[in-house]
Amino acid sequence: MNNFTNTAPPALLTDLYQLTMAYGYWKNKMHRHEAVFHLFFRRNPFKGNYTIAAGLETAIRFLQNFQFSTDDIQYLGSLKGADNRPLFEEGFLNYLQRMQFSCDIDAIEEGMVVFPHQPLLRIQGNLIQAQLIESILLNIINFQTLVATKSARIVQAAQGDTVLEFGLRRAQGMDGSLSASRAAYIGGCHATSNVLAGRLFDIPVKGTHAHSWVMCFADEIQAFTAYQNAMPSNCIFLVDTYDTIEGVKNAIRVGQQLHAKGHELLGIRLDSGNLSELSQSARQLLDEAGFQKTAIVASDGLSETKVKALKADGAKISVWGIGTRLVTAYEQPALDGVYKMAALRTSSQDAWQLKMKLSNTPIKTSNPGILGVRRFYNADYQPIGDMIYDALLPATCRLQAFDDNQYDFSECAYEDLLVPIFKNGELVYELPDIHRIRNRSLQSLKTFDPLGFHQSQPAHYPTGLAINLHQQKTELLNKLSTT
Repeated sequence: MNNFTNTAPPALLTDLYQLTMAYGYWKNKMHRHEAVFHLFFRRNPFKGNYTIAAGLETAIRFLQNFQFSTDDIQYLGSLKGADNRPLFEEGFLNYLQRMQFSCDIDAIEEGMVVFPHQPLLRIQGNLIQAQLIESILLNIINFQTLVATKSARIVQAAQGDTVLEFGLRRAQGMDGSLSASRAAYIGGCHATSNVLAGRLFDIPVKGTHAHSWVMCFADEIQAFTAYQNAMPSNCIFLVDTYDTIEGVKNAIRVGQQLHAKGHELLGIRLDSGNLSELSQSARQLLDEAGFQKTAIVASDGLSETKVKALKADGAKISVWGIGTRLVTAYEQPALDGVYKMAALRTSSQDAWQLKMKLSNTPIKTSNPGILGVRRFYNADYQPIGDMIYDALLPATCRLQAFDDNQYDFSECAYEDLLVPIFKNGELVYELPDIHRIRNRSLQSLKTFDPLGFHQSQPAHYPTGLAINLHQQKTELLNKLSTT
């Protein structure tokens, strides 16, 4: 991926302040300190009720190759400060070049339904290393989680219809297009038009033809005929170049030629106009001509809102091609994911010092400790609540929810969502293929179906802190507020 997109080597894909802080830690002899950081987000995107975790495998690939090359070090050595002197001294640069990734990382697996403030990743280890990987982890996890969630929302709106990701030409650059295609498939899309994404990630690829194909011929009949001569088993005709209804009729004529040769007209595509009315008229024409199995594909700036409206209006569309509003997460261009320190100690023999960020905005006050996430289930294995807990505190099943209510899940089954990914810098996690991840996403959302997360008034699902973590946070907050 890096070679294809011609980006800088991975270790330099960071913000400068990560390096200046790392230098400061080294200069103050803190480079052997051990830290715990958590990567989490503060709000569900799109004003929704859930989020789909994504991007973990991409993050793993980055961490496996996390190392400063000789060229990286030479570049860093060329940087100057405000006094026009080298920004970093040679000893620090030598330290960076010798550094080998050695952190422990636990994470929530891709495709899982997650909620605000839950650590998607927990990073524990060398302070400098944990600091240096912040920016790229946020870049990867924030974007793919955002797009996977948007994909899940669109797929749900389509109510079982096929959803294709058509966003390459509108994506935010080459890497953005690849990451978006991957995340969209995890979220539930059935295929992508992006051929490189198909090759890299083993995603099914689908496509039709453009208006330019039709315009290369004297008329639509010649264009469709030429296409069926070239691709007789893969004919989906774009019918709105000149007049949509006439385009449908011309597609039927060529479809009859296909049928006579033992092939099927797979579909027609609508890309403009009143999609509801046109799809209903097209369906009638196709059915009357004996093409009941021919799909009607729609594109044209579709979003989950438009899909819902078209479905409600009785549109006869069975395949949805979603581009711009999926791969750019159009309504919300970024997930507000953050990366906060939660504990620090000078060595493995010392006690942990709990750390938390204070803010006049309550949602920005972070949670201290070495955090995990526990999901509780009822007897029918339906999720009934999520609890963030501190592994340093005694285990409890009592939840202080963010809705200010308390819940006792003592008699309930539970699952700890964070799983080990790296141990001392070594990968200990077996990477699933993307189809297993997509299936996990679909199944994870399905377990929440009784709560109606896709409805305007879903059932309440409690999330929050373990009661003892809540108490610990309150005590630390009071202590820090008076210092």
